[in-house]
Amino acid sequence: MDLALLRTFVTVHRAGSFTRAAALLGLSQPAVTSQIRTLERQLGRPLFLRQARGVTPTTVGDELAQRAAPHLDALVEIAESGWYEESVVRTLHLAGPPEFTSLRALPALTSLVPQGLALRASFGNAEETLEGLAAGHHDLAIATARPRGRLLSATPLCDEEHVLVAGVRWASRVAPGALRRGGPGVLEHIPVVEVHESLPLVSRYWAAVFDTKPAAAGTVIAPDLRAVLETVTAGAGLAVLPRYLCEGALERGELVALLDPPVPPLRTYFLAVRTGTLALPHIARAQEWLLRAAVDWC
Repeated sequence: MDLALLRTFVTVHRAGSFTRAAALLGLSQPAVTSQIRTLERQLGRPLFLRQARGVTPTTVGDELAQRAAPHLDALVEIAESGWYEESVVRTLHLAGPPEFTSLRALPALTSLVPQGLALRASFGNAEETLEGLAAGHHDLAIATARPRGRLLSATPLCDEEHVLVAGVRWASRVAPGALRRGGPGVLEHIPVVEVHESLPLVSRYWAAVFDTKPAAAGTVIAPDLRAVLETVTAGAGLAVLPRYLCEGALERGELVALLDPPVPPLRTYFLAVRTGTLALPHIARAQEWLLRAAVDWC
């Protein structure tokens, strides 16, 4: 049986689509279709059920993938075994949210640069980074949503705590205990600073802590949490920020935490990878390094 046909088959099985598999393999969609038909003729059994959007493996297809994929991944690992030679440099393409990737992931991975790792970073939201990973544009993706399907697999990386904060001037206008007694209505006079018009962080916090939706619209919208931090610190209003990002400002007294709920809202980050690519040593090493570093981030 031709190994090239098996490689194409496993890629289609993981991608759930001839078109997506073609992009990952660097082939045309008709070429992928032809290779799968050739393999099906050789086996005398259908491997996929064609649907309007993608393909679904048959029982035979699932069985073949289960048997073939580990061996193909092992062959890739053997082919890439020279990664640790000093003369070989491998490039890791990492995608994730701009703040977390900049302040957490990239500094952690710089320890691998002397070992022959080059880094390329891309920023985007969870949907963008996972789509890019699935399309083969990235090697690892950090996202706040767990991917679905067989093509991508994900491991929880860490949880970030969200904190409701305001500048000192605005915080002084909220009487001690007023928010706990009166609910979020006591904050309606304070401008809201957020990363998007939909108020994703504020809405999540309001739902988790107050069991309601925010009444106010955003006053300042800046699509980077670091900009939100600086704007609130300068006195623009209130915001919900990850603790790791605003802890320094809280300790210096530049920001005030408006509430300390018994169970603070958390958001989980996932480290996602295309199934099978951990056979590549530089990707596996980077994943291992990030998971190890994340122990101190939680």
